[in-house]
Amino acid sequence: MTSHKEKYDHNYEEIDVIGNGAYGTVFKAKDPRNEGSWVAIKRIKIQNTEEGMPMSAIREIALLKQLENYEHPNIVRLLDVRHAQQSPTEIRLMLVFEYIDQDLSTYLQRCPSPGLGPERIRDLMLQLLNGVDFLHAHRIVHRDLKPQNILVTSQGQLKLADFGLARVYAFQMALTSVVVTLWYRAPEVILQDTYATPVDMWSCGCIFAELFNRSALGLPREQDWPENVTLPYHSFKAKPPQPINHLIPEIDSDARDLLEKLLIFNPHNRITAHDSLQHPYFKDELESIRTSSSLSESESLDTSDCRSDTPVSK
Repeated sequence: MTSHKEKYDHNYEEIDVIGNGAYGTVFKAKDPRNEGSWVAIKRIKIQNTEEGMPMSAIREIALLKQLENYEHPNIVRLLDVRHAQQSPTEIRLMLVFEYIDQDLSTYLQRCPSPGLGPERIRDLMLQLLNGVDFLHAHRIVHRDLKPQNILVTSQGQLKLADFGLARVYAFQMALTSVVVTLWYRAPEVILQDTYATPVDMWSCGCIFAELFNRSALGLPREQDWPENVTLPYHSFKAKPPQPINHLIPEIDSDARDLLEKLLIFNPHNRITAHDSLQHPYFKDELESIRTSSSLSESESLDTSDCRSDTPVSK
């Protein structure tokens, strides 16, 4: 906990640091205005301009606030935005979100090997794609989808977090210069080629595969490799693509087809979030899961969600 309080957060009682990253610090805090309920506070430093906070950052944050009007079930709630002038060259931004105590990575760790059952995987993927489709429909590219940025409530409701802030972060440092995990990053981002919404679909594919297991899928075809990028095709040792059913033996044909469409190397041919939601993989469950996208409030993750009889660790 910091030894001093910023002017902008006097209403919040910070309890603990729950995350440190390249872009700032996240605190768990109490909101005394709402019967002491928990919130998550993300602090971000933004380099100032002569006119004050950059207009692009203001527009991005205004858009995030506007999305709150929709109360989408798969988007984490942004409760408050405040800022303070720290110096002539720096602004401190504080974003207050609803507090959820586990991310998808932690959620998966609670289910022992070999992992989640097929129906739970289907439910999580439908929620994930619903959230991504909502962002894309509002012209927001997440750019950093990974299990640590996906929250899961104790009732199994999935919510996307840390979205729409890439251009806000860019005022402090270039996105490509930050040392973060590349496991979920689309090829066009790693290669510093142009990119848009398909980058999120690649990440969804990586997460989909991780819900089953973790494995590399091989090198794409040379003719699909973009020109004039930082890494030429022959920088990598030749490794032919492997059939997905060899890497994930238990995957069914519809799930395999969706996964392959999400992990198409050429972003122009990659499936969209909207089309993913219409995929046959979801045909039987689509309506029921849309109306009840989480487990009932009386349920939590238990052994019925897992593919083994090993008790779930708490």
